[in-house]
Amino acid sequence: MWQSFIHLLMTTNYLLLVSFSLGAGIVGLLVGRIWRGKWGKGSKGNGKKGDEAFFKGIQYILSDDRDQAIEALTKSVQSDSDTVETYVALGNLYRSKGDIERAIRIRQSIILRPNIDEELRLRALFDLGLDYKKAGLINRALDTFLEVLKKSPSDVRTLMEIEKIYEELKEWENAYDVRKRIAKLDKGDHSNILAHHLVESGKAAQARGDHSKAKSLYKKAISTNKQCVDAYLHLGDLHAERGEYKKAISMWKNIASVDNRFTFLAYGRLEGVYSKLRNIKPIEEFLKELAEENGDPFTYLALSRFLFAEGNVEGALKEVRKALELEPGFWEARRFQGEILIESGRESEALAAFRELISYLDLPSIKFQCSNCGLEGVELYWQCPKCRAWDTMAPL
Repeated sequence: MWQSFIHLLMTTNYLLLVSFSLGAGIVGLLVGRIWRGKWGKGSKGNGKKGDEAFFKGIQYILSDDRDQAIEALTKSVQSDSDTVETYVALGNLYRSKGDIERAIRIRQSIILRPNIDEELRLRALFDLGLDYKKAGLINRALDTFLEVLKKSPSDVRTLMEIEKIYEELKEWENAYDVRKRIAKLDKGDHSNILAHHLVESGKAAQARGDHSKAKSLYKKAISTNKQCVDAYLHLGDLHAERGEYKKAISMWKNIASVDNRFTFLAYGRLEGVYSKLRNIKPIEEFLKELAEENGDPFTYLALSRFLFAEGNVEGALKEVRKALELEPGFWEARRFQGEILIESGRESEALAAFRELISYLDLPSIKFQCSNCGLEGVELYWQCPKCRAWDTMAPL
């Protein structure tokens, strides 16, 4: 008796340890089967064979051999077809291998069972939603998760899956409403996600020409999360689009105090309003102040562009060289240095600069990395395209 009990504890602990490799769902269900007393008690008279196959399946899961695990667990359910947890685990294994059709068939057969425990039925329904999602059947997945939510309205995990689908469908108002429900159930700071949903809704409104609604949404995003860089950027864009250049510059300048890693996003925008302003002194002061405080390559390049536009060739060259001292592979700065030299009649220096530029042409000017999943790329996304986390991508 004691040996059996120790074996039970050891098996349960090992299953919990592998929850990270195959997912907590498989492990939790198999542990549930053990603790509900089905270990060693096959319901069809073939308990011994069924349990041997069941524990072989566990061993294969522990060694991450999914094909053998599927074969063993299939033998287990052939001996004991009432072990619903094992069927659900099989479905998860099939999904992890990409055999979505078989996984879906297993879920549907579980859901149709007449006397199944309601908790297991909901679990199978949730897994069916994941199967549909992996198969690219987004609307079916959404309908399935909404069905789960009707029966379990406080299930945060289901709410998060629904939110992800709304984000994928760009239904930002629905995503925002779902995140508000999540925030009530899951303690923590959700303000950055709520703010991004508002900004995305604002972008959609601005694209439709509804400037009033867009402005309201951007302002609401900033009041929700004062660190939302994207809200300042697009509220500034909206002001610039309406000819309110001073208000636009004021919005873009906020980024330096919010998160100076992203001030470079404002520079191109500032250049766009240079020629439209009568008094450009505030821009010059702003760029010089940032250059003193930050001293990053993008700030020096922006200041260089400004000075060159104002006819200060030597000042422009000085600033662009500062950018290249910090980042020799910054080819945009190298290209601009060449342009300054050509336009100022210094052809031999320009030729040397462009020759040097050639060796850097295959290098991106800036790279970003997600702190959550490690994804690297040359484009900035406020939501990582791989792990779907918000505000995790930053310049390397």
